[in-house]
Amino acid sequence: MVWNRDGAYFEGTAGYGGHAGEILNSLSDKGKLVATDKDFEAFSYCKKKFENESRYIVYNTSFTNIDVIAKIEFIEMFDGIFLDLGVSSLQLDDPEKGFTFREDSPLDLRMNKSEGISAADLLNTASEEELADIIFRYGEEKKSRQIARKIAEYRKTNKFETSSQLKSIIAELTPPKFLNKSLARVFQALRIYVNNELEELEIFLDKSIDLLKKGGRIAIITFHSLEDRIVKEKFKYETLECICPPQSPICVCDKEARLKLINTKPIAPTEEEIAKNRRSRSAKLRAAERI
Repeated sequence: MVWNRDGAYFEGTAGYGGHAGEILNSLSDKGKLVATDKDFEAFSYCKKKFENESRYIVYNTSFTNIDVIAKIEFIEMFDGIFLDLGVSSLQLDDPEKGFTFREDSPLDLRMNKSEGISAADLLNTASEEELADIIFRYGEEKKSRQIARKIAEYRKTNKFETSSQLKSIIAELTPPKFLNKSLARVFQALRIYVNNELEELEIFLDKSIDLLKKGGRIAIITFHSLEDRIVKEKFKYETLECICPPQSPICVCDKEARLKLINTKPIAPTEEEIAKNRRSRSAKLRAAERI
């Protein structure tokens, strides 16, 4: 991704600084890396980790604010933009963060605990139909209607507070050998919804391509089909020079191609990478260059 060692780069999900370290190693003393993360602990961790690194700055905000941050940092265009949409292992493994169903924990699922409503609040207040739609749309869970019905029945006498409550409901409807996959789908659906993840990704893609310098590269790692579809379709659209109907005798759309694909098919992790980090098995990397 780093083609200009003196350039300005943006990382939308700072996490715990793994990618940042690699990017910084590729930059010269004149280079700069600006990062964001909604998770306050991840933000604080990176701020401390790179406190002596003058080329690095991190903001505790959404990557959708890339345009605002560019103005604050007096950056007209970025030489490269990177986004890793995975939830970090440290987030998943910490019960207090409320992302895991493997241990009983507060049912929260928000990246920023001060924004929006928690997953527990959603389960306690949303209609049965709305919950079914959320679980099906964002989790692609076939038993979404049954699960939503059970949730509605349960909350008549109980209030959702912890992950184990939701886990027990899903377990009633799912054979043991399929339980973990169903749990993953339902928790994914709730996490995507409460964090507004897909909408934020669409906003980010529009803004980031506008802010990408000619010759600059954008690389995005996704972890499920919904995210990957959005990135794939956006990249494909930006490679088109015309979007007029096929029957149109002349082009009247004035559309210009802004990207060329670096990889026509997504790059998947190697067997060696999966062996080191099993959670990487569903990762897909797509990259494109501004033209």
